Amino acid sequence: MTQESIFEESSGNVFADLGLKDADELFRRGKIGIQVIRLLKQRNLKQREVSQLLGLPQPEVSHLMNGEFQRFSEGKLLLFLKRLDTEITLHLRPRNGGNQSAETVILL
Repeated sequence: MTQESIFEESSGNVFADLGLKDADELFRRGKIGIQVIRLLKQRNLKQREVSQLLGLPQPEVSHLMNGEFQRFSEGKLLLFLKRLDTEITLHLRPRNGGNQSAETVILL
C-alpha cells in the first residue's frame, strides 16, 4: 500500500497559512527583523556592542538575535535599521487603488 503525500501551496506568509490573526503584522516584523540580524552579523558585533548601538538592554539583544521579533514593534525594528545606517523607503498607495500613483517616503 502506498501512502500519498498531500501538500498545500503556501500563500507566501507562513503566519497566514497557520491561521494567525495578526499574520500580516507578524510577517512584516519577521522581514524587518531578519534584515536587522543580517546587518548586525555583517558587522561581527558582540552583544554588548549591539546593546549600545541599538539602545537595548543586553537580554533584549539576545531575544532579537534569536529571532523573537514579536517582542518588538514594527516601529522599534525600523528604528534599529535606522541606527544601522539603513535608508528605509516606504511606498504609500491605497490598497485597492488600482493604477493610482504611489507616494514614496524616505526615512533616514
